[in-house]
Amino acid sequence: MAIQLRKGQNINLTKDAPSLVHTLVGLGWDARGTDGADFDLDASCFLLGASGKCRDDRDMVYYQPKFLAHFEGAVKHNGDNKTGAGEGDDESIKVDLSKVSAAVEKIVFVVSIYDAVTRKQNFGMVNNAYIRLVNEDTGEEVCRADLSEDFSIETSVCFAELYRYNGEWKFKIVAQGYQAGLEKFVVDYGLEVE
Repeated sequence: MAIQLRKGQNINLTKDAPSLVHTLVGLGWDARGTDGADFDLDASCFLLGASGKCRDDRDMVYYQPKFLAHFEGAVKHNGDNKTGAGEGDDESIKVDLSKVSAAVEKIVFVVSIYDAVTRKQNFGMVNNAYIRLVNEDTGEEVCRADLSEDFSIETSVCFAELYRYNGEWKFKIVAQGYQAGLEKFVVDYGLEVE
């Protein structure tokens, strides 16, 4: 049975899921209601070094075709879902822990609403938002956090972090929202907005 986490809580994956190598980070949500415009949420992740920054733009993995897979082979985005329709994960990102470079100390998972300002959309219009970590080799859901009640006017959210601490992998629920788009994270993590 999956461990339920709340904002600020973490799990020691090395101790609680020692066989974990191939992970799937699943993210899901449902649009509560819109004025007819599609509700397009996008999952992205950033691979950060000791400085808390990306080494270069190849350390960002997101829905654009040239950025779907990390250049070192450790992280792969499974593609853009532009409507959030259907059951289960709306978007997911796979992480092979055995391939994460020693230079990477943290992988940050964020979700942003595409074109939120123009479409007048925010996370207050989203229900059933969650993030879950799955052991891909066994299909077992290791942990999950439901995030629906934490947001109102935010247009992007840092959902979670997968990080190393004293040689062990940990997964922390951040659940921090911002009134900003994906560009905020791009700049914060040392990259340039194109």
